[in-house]
Amino acid sequence: MIVGTVPCGAATSQSLPDSVINNQVQLGDVFATQTLDVETVTDQTVGESHGSGTDYLATAEDQNVSVLSNQMTLGNVTANTWLNVAKNSGAVTSLTTTAVGNAGEVGVTGAVMTAVLTQNTGAGTISAYSEANASSGQSGNVDSLTQSQGNSHVITVNNGTAGIRLSQDNGSDVTSGGGGVYGYVSGQAQFQAVTASNDITYVGTHFSGTRMISEQTNHGLQSLAAQFTAYGQVQEGRTITSAVGNSVDATNQGFLLDASIIQNNHAYVRSQAETSAASFGSLAADARGTANNIVVGDLGGEIILDSTQINDGGGVDVVSNTTGGDGYDAYGSASASGNAVVGYACAECNGRMTISNDQTNSADVGASTTMTITGSARSVKGVANAAGNTATYYVRKPGAN
Repeated sequence: MIVGTVPCGAATSQSLPDSVINNQVQLGDVFATQTLDVETVTDQTVGESHGSGTDYLATAEDQNVSVLSNQMTLGNVTANTWLNVAKNSGAVTSLTTTAVGNAGEVGVTGAVMTAVLTQNTGAGTISAYSEANASSGQSGNVDSLTQSQGNSHVITVNNGTAGIRLSQDNGSDVTSGGGGVYGYVSGQAQFQAVTASNDITYVGTHFSGTRMISEQTNHGLQSLAAQFTAYGQVQEGRTITSAVGNSVDATNQGFLLDASIIQNNHAYVRSQAETSAASFGSLAADARGTANNIVVGDLGGEIILDSTQINDGGGVDVVSNTTGGDGYDAYGSASASGNAVVGYACAECNGRMTISNDQTNSADVGASTTMTITGSARSVKGVANAAGNTATYYVRKPGAN
């Protein structure tokens, strides 16, 4: 990992220069694996596994900065976490497993930043997998997050301005999977799998302004997120999966967010969440999958969005299965879309919005939800939504839902 910081008030000759040039190439494979064997724990059990091909951070405070970054990962990246519980994993059980091909973050506070950022992954595999084996074990609360990303970049601007040009190209098979089996969970059990082959996150705060041009291409084999959970008895069980080929999430609080975004997905996207319990208070399986996804908004100024989305890959499949014996509330949801855009501005901030959007979906899109109750329950609800192209634009008040 490379870390660069331009400190407040420092002279260029006495600190890192006001230009950052980052070149990283990962040719070999990266592995991060952890196994926890637990008999009885009273307090907490924590397991973390993180693998990344390349990783860097560059920030500036009260000093203008320019960033030129090129990242490339051609090998495989794998992160695994295994938990085996004989009796009790404690009041709190936490598992975090992440695998990323290229990860980057740039930020500026009180100054101007210009950045040209490039990320590429080859035809390898980027995989995050986590599994909890406690068929005869118990826990108070369980929280498991499994996340995989081909290319990931975060941009932050605080009371500043920025000009960003960002390109992401993923050729890897990107997957997150696993789940867990518990005999008894007295509180909440949440298992999540999150996959994004290309991901851009922008956050602007304290009257900032940014112009951003981004292009994302996903041509790997698949973008997959899957979780399978089973309980003897659980008070509140939630199994959540999210898979996306290309994603841009940009929120600005300031005078301008001008974004030009191009997304091309050629990969198969699948999100699958399955859960079962013999006895439950509430039980839910929530699966979401999108080939290309954009969310942009500005609170306080103007938003300009010019977006193009093309999905011609192997299709989008989203599956949700919930099976319960005796309990109270059971829920299942599956949501699938080829291309999706959301744009919003603030009504009471004199917000303005200019939108140009072009969406083309030529792949199959399917969502399936199955609910099975073999005993008695108070309520059962299943939802399945599938759409080729969706676009939503709105102007709202601050804090409004």
